[in-house]
Amino acid sequence: MDGSFLVDWIADHRIPIGSWAKAVVDWLTANADWFFDWLSSVLLAVINGLLWCLATPHPLVVMAAMTGLSFWLRRSIVLAAFTFFGLLLIFNQGYWKETAETLALVLASTAVSMVVGVPLGIAAARRQWFYEAMRPVLDLMQTLPSFVYLIPALILFGLGMVPGLIATVIFAIPAPIRLTRLGIVSTPSSLREAAVAFGATPSQILRKVELPYAMPQIMAGLTQTIMLSLSMVVIAALVGANGLGVPVLRALNTVNVARGFDSGLCIVILAIILDRMFRTSTGDGQ
Repeated sequence: MDGSFLVDWIADHRIPIGSWAKAVVDWLTANADWFFDWLSSVLLAVINGLLWCLATPHPLVVMAAMTGLSFWLRRSIVLAAFTFFGLLLIFNQGYWKETAETLALVLASTAVSMVVGVPLGIAAARRQWFYEAMRPVLDLMQTLPSFVYLIPALILFGLGMVPGLIATVIFAIPAPIRLTRLGIVSTPSSLREAAVAFGATPSQILRKVELPYAMPQIMAGLTQTIMLSLSMVVIAALVGANGLGVPVLRALNTVNVARGFDSGLCIVILAIILDRMFRTSTGDGQ
């Protein structure tokens, strides 16, 4: 009887977590709308600038530029050829405009994630208490269904590319934070001790010892951020973000297998190109 009473009492006195979250969003909407309007303008300007660079030139010029960039970064004829013919296939399928929009969104979200995530990763490596405090937040960002934080992003930023970018950054930013921290804390103590013995300051140790040693991990964080950003293109389309997610979503709604496969294949090609361009060297020549 006592156990039943306790169960009933717990069920009748639900903690209003959802109401608290709504109250926070309402407070932000009422008191900080100027900040979100400013942030939205800045992020939209970044996206539009990238989109102008990708969509204004002739597609063949962009293909040639990306092919040259892939060869310069990896020194691989195979990758350069795959980049050119992969982008040519996307153009042939009629998804060049959507691909440019997706690439602009991915590059913008990746840039924001790295600019914010790398310094946070360095701070987490230097201060264990900071990482312990941040860890549950990172776990929440990675495990919370992205549809959940699309709702406040939509309320605070409205429809369009910006809420899609915000949701993508929330989903992707734990990767550079965790991997940057891992690279810094993995630096051998003997290297730090040698730097200290030669009179290096903490900032010099960071710039000349820890960051170079952690660079493979940081680059792994970059590639993971790109892949996570690409995985969000369909979800971002739900809040009005343009790109390849739109035809995929329409194909899903109409059960159009052909259109879904075509647009999905374009996402796969773009993901492979970006992954191979920015991945750390593994000695395979790719």
